[in-house]
Amino acid sequence: MRISIILGTRPEIIKMSPIIQECERLSLDYFILHTGQHFSYNMDRIFFKQLRLPEARYNLDVGSGSHGEQTGRMLIGIEKVLSEEEPDVVLVEGDTNTVLAGALAAYKLGVKVGHVEAGLRSYDRRMPEEINRVLTDHCSDYLFAPTEKSREILLGEGVAERKIFVTGNTIVDAVYQNLEISEKVIDVLTEYRLGRRGYFLVTVHRQENVDDEERFSSILRGLELVRERFDVPIVYPVHPRSRKMMEKFGFDPDVTLIDAVDFLTFLQLERWARLILTDSGGVQEEACILGVPCVTLRENTERPETLDVGSNVLAGVKPESILSTVMKMIDKKHSWVNPFGRGDASKTIIDILQKYTE
Repeated sequence: MRISIILGTRPEIIKMSPIIQECERLSLDYFILHTGQHFSYNMDRIFFKQLRLPEARYNLDVGSGSHGEQTGRMLIGIEKVLSEEEPDVVLVEGDTNTVLAGALAAYKLGVKVGHVEAGLRSYDRRMPEEINRVLTDHCSDYLFAPTEKSREILLGEGVAERKIFVTGNTIVDAVYQNLEISEKVIDVLTEYRLGRRGYFLVTVHRQENVDDEERFSSILRGLELVRERFDVPIVYPVHPRSRKMMEKFGFDPDVTLIDAVDFLTFLQLERWARLILTDSGGVQEEACILGVPCVTLRENTERPETLDVGSNVLAGVKPESILSTVMKMIDKKHSWVNPFGRGDASKTIIDILQKYTE
C-alpha cells in the first residue's frame, strides 16, 4: 500500500500529524504533499519540526487567490504528482480548498480517497468550507467519521454504509501526544505574563466574520464588553488574514493582540485559559478535550457534539449576546466527557486502510 498525504494549512498539519507518525512507526510507503494554501512550506517548517514530522516530499506553494484560482492551481499540481507517484490511496483531512483539490485530483485519476474527519456539517452553504466538506465526502471511498453523529449524517445523505468508519478524531491524538511536549519546551504564562485561569483566549479568522466589516466590528466590540465586565486580559493571537482586515477597516480593539503562534504555544494558551472564544471548529474541539469552556462566535457549528456535552455554546456575533453567553459559561463545571475518542484515531485509520487496500 502506498499512501499520499495531502495537506496545505496548519490545522491540517496538526490533525494529520498522528497519522504521519503512525506511518513512520509502521515504516509504511507514504509521502507528504504540501500545497502551501495558507503559507509557504518554508513558513510551516516550524510546525513540522515541533510535531516531529518528516519533510514534505512535494511543495506546491500555490499561495493565496480566489477560491477558483487557488483550487485550480492545486488541481494541476496535485494531478501531476499523483500521476508520477501512483499511490494506492490519498488521505485528506477537513474542509479546505486543499482537501477538495486533493480529493478531486485523486478521484479523476482513479486513486482511492480517504477523508479524515468526514461527515461534519454546519448546514450553512454560505461557508466555502461546507461545500468542500460535502463534495469531498461524496467522492471519497473511505469516510473516517469522528463520531456516531457524523456517521448518521453521512448515511442520511445516501453514502454507502460500507464506506463509513467511526474512528474518533485525530485532534485527540494530537492534543494528547503534544501536551506533555509543549510543557517541556514552552512557558507561555511567563512569556506573556499571564496567570493560570487568569485570561480569556480568542481566535477569530473565518472569512464570513473577518471579511465583513459589520460582523468583525460587532465581534470586537463584544470582546471589549467582556474585557470591561471581567477585567481580565483577552489574548488574541491574530491570524494574518484577520490582521489584514483589521488594518483595512481601521480597527484598534482594546484587547491584547499578539502575533499568530505555533501549535505548542497555542496548546498551552488553550490549556490555561479561563474561557475560550472562537469561530474555529478545531478550537471548539480542543477546548472540549482540554476541559476549557468555549463560546463560539458563530450562529452554527459543524461540531454539535460540543453543544451536546455542554462544553460549548453558540453566541453569534452581537456584542450583547457575546457578553451574556460568556457570563453563562464562565463558571461552567468541567465535567463533560470528551466525545471525540480516546486518542487512537490515527491507528484505527491506518488499520482500516491496511485491511481494505490489500
